Formats: sequence, C-alpha cells, structure tokens
Amino acid sequence: MADRTPPLAVEELHALVAGGEIDTVVLAFPDMQGRLQGKRFAARFFVDEVLRHGTEGCNYLLAVDTEMNTVDGYAMASWDRGYGDFALHPDLSTLRRVPWHPATALALADLAWEDGSPVAAAPRRILRRQLDRLAALGLTAQVGTELEFIVFKDTYERAWDSGYRGLTPANRYNVDYSILGTGRVEPLLRRIRNEMAGAGLTVESAKGECNPGQHEIAFRYDEALVTCDQHAVYKTGAKEIAAQEGMSLTFMAKYNEREGNSCHIHLSLADADGANAMAGDGPGGMSEVMRHFLAGQLAALRDFALLYAPNINSYKRFQPGSFAPTAVAWGRDNRTCALRVVGHGRSLRFENRLPGGDVNPYLAVAGMVAAGLYGVEQRLPLPEPCPGNAYAADHQHVPTTLREAAELWENSPLAKAAFGDEVVAHYLNMARVELAAFDAAVTDWELRRSFERL
Repeated sequence: MADRTPPLAVEELHALVAGGEIDTVVLAFPDMQGRLQGKRFAARFFVDEVLRHGTEGCNYLLAVDTEMNTVDGYAMASWDRGYGDFALHPDLSTLRRVPWHPATALALADLAWEDGSPVAAAPRRILRRQLDRLAALGLTAQVGTELEFIVFKDTYERAWDSGYRGLTPANRYNVDYSILGTGRVEPLLRRIRNEMAGAGLTVESAKGECNPGQHEIAFRYDEALVTCDQHAVYKTGAKEIAAQEGMSLTFMAKYNEREGNSCHIHLSLADADGANAMAGDGPGGMSEVMRHFLAGQLAALRDFALLYAPNINSYKRFQPGSFAPTAVAWGRDNRTCALRVVGHGRSLRFENRLPGGDVNPYLAVAGMVAAGLYGVEQRLPLPEPCPGNAYAADHQHVPTTLREAAELWENSPLAKAAFGDEVVAHYLNMARVELAAFDAAVTDWELRRSFERL
C-alpha cells in the first residue's frame, strides 16, 4: 500500500491530549461480521502506553456468533484452549477524530498472537494477504462501497422492545432520487455527512432509495484497505449518530419484502504509475488484465458467495426484478447482472452487485481480489456480456441460501488455494453456527401459519 497521511497524525494526537482537547481514544478491530470491537482508553494512558505496546482482547471475539455467544467448532479459540488473549496493535494510519463523540479519537488495530504472528482469520489480515499478492504484480486495488440503509423514527430501544414490529420509516413512500424525500431527513443525513468528513472520509452525495425510509450516502473511492476501514467507521458512526437523534437505522440486507439494502462494491486496478490498469484498447476499452480479472470474478462468484452474502438474511435479497442479482453474468452498465462494468478510460471499473448492507467489506474485497488474481493467473477468457435482462437469461444462478453458499465454500479448491485451510474452516464454521441457530428458531412466519390453522 502507498504511504498516506493519516486523518490525524500521532504528533497532533499528543498535542490534543496535552491540551485537553482529546480525553478518550477508541482502539477497535473489525470482527467476523465487520463490526468494531475493542476498548475506550483514557487518552493519556493511550499515548503513554498503548501507542507503544498495544493492548489485549479475548480471542473469543473472533469465535462467537452474532449474539456474542461462545460456540463450538473454532480451532483458534475454545473452552478447551482457555479463551486466551490476542494482541491489538494500533495501525496509526487509521488514527482519526470522532466528531460525533466529544473529545474522542479512534484507531483501528491489527491482531497478533503472543509470538507476534498475525491472526490468520482476522478480516483485516485476510484482506492484507490478498492485497500483498496483488502488489507483487505491481497493482493496487481502488475500491468504493455504496451502503444503503433504512431510517426509522424510533429509537433502537423501542425497536427492540416492540420486537422490530410497527416501526415508523422516516419516509412513507418511495423517495428514490427525491430531493423532497431526502429533505425530510436532512438533519440526520447532514450530521452523518459532515461528521464523517470530520473523521477523514470524503463525502460525495446523499440520495433517497426505493424502500420507505431508505437512503444512501456515498463516499469517494480509495485504496482497498482504506475504504474498508472507512466503511467500518461509517457504519458504526451512522448508527451512533442516529441513536443520538432519537432515531434508528438498519443496514440489514432484507428488512422486509420490499427492496433490500445493497452494498455495491466498485473495484479498479492502478498500476505502479497510478494509471488505471483496467483501461486499454481491447473490446469495450478494457485491457487484457481487466478481461482476465473480470473473468475470474465470474469463475469464483458462486464459490465466494459466502464472503459477499454472509448471513441467512443476505440471500433474501436475490429476487428477480429487484435490482439485486440472481445471475452469474456481467454486462456493460447492466443492473440486472451480478457484475456491472461502468466508466470509461481512467474511471473504468466493475461493480459487484451481490453484497448487501450486512456485508463484511474486508472479506468481500478480499474475495474480489482473490477471484481476479485467479483469472489473471489462469488467463481466463471473458465470456460475452449479457446485453439484456439477466434475470430471464440462461446463466448460472447465484446461491439462494446460506446453506448452499457454505457448501460451495467448503468444497472450493479456489477458496482453499487463495485463503488457506484455516480461513476456509473458520468462516465455514461461522456459517454453520448461523444455520444451526436459524434452524432451531421458531419464527413469526411459522406462528402465523400454524398456531390456529394446523
């Protein structure tokens, strides 16, 4: 990765702490679900001790389910192994102020074992490994993520107490591109935009979406790891800001039977000179590298679906005519395909439309890079684009359930070659844990259909 100026330099942090302007520093890492986990430190202790030595956290944080329950099946952490610690080492390139909390700064951490070796299953480490492979070819991944969310005029506590029923969306109707619609919630959207800018993100725009209360805030693309870090900070911060405003928002992939929350991921490649390595004089203005890289996406899409759609709920987005993909296909500016090529020349890139708002960006981008490298290494030919409605065309179908995706992941030579047996087993177990929990649950759907009539 190229050197870059962090949003907050260490020297500036020392001065702000000495002057009393910063009194709290958060040190956090993304967990398997992409959530930030960590500690809040007294700022003086952070600069005196944690900056030099790091801190510790229980290794169960990469071996629990979404509810933070300890579960069986993880090699790295268990009751038999005593649930020891791993080390959190601050990545000072991520240091930034957190404007939505007074006098607070934040840094993200990399995880290591006691002997200093990296934690292989940590999402940041998984992405770093793939980016290192790409760098060996003289290439850098440039990535942008587009997160959608639904806003409710209910607190998170009321949503919990009501069983997430009867919530009031911030808009009552489809406000896709509606200026009036975004104006209705502009105080919240403005706070999120401005305070993310204060945290070092470059804001582009905000727009309404189709589901009542649904919106999207877009940020400028950046190097892959930077974008994923910003994604994690934004997702946490947007929820915290909404809570401060007495509201709530959800990034879950499919909140109801209407349009789901997507997280389209755009990726391009830069060469050593910073030029777009995907642009060339081939068909559609694509370079040979791009054609192989895109072919790799198609070849690995089903095997890597677990990285793009990691939850039970993720697969409920994939419905015909919903702007969420069902076909393993690519097209030029074709939103019915899983992979959409957009832009020209310097802006040429492709968009992976599989991920939803619940995606872990580190894992998804790692999957896209690994898939592209497979295509480049094998010099895979790129099939013809889908020119029309991919929902109705004869293409392979993306997995329709987490169970199907887990089986593809488990049996994938591509996954094992790219990520290693330890990572494949770790995230396979994550899927199995979620499936077991869901299979044991009695849902509202079952009660409505069965309580009286069966």
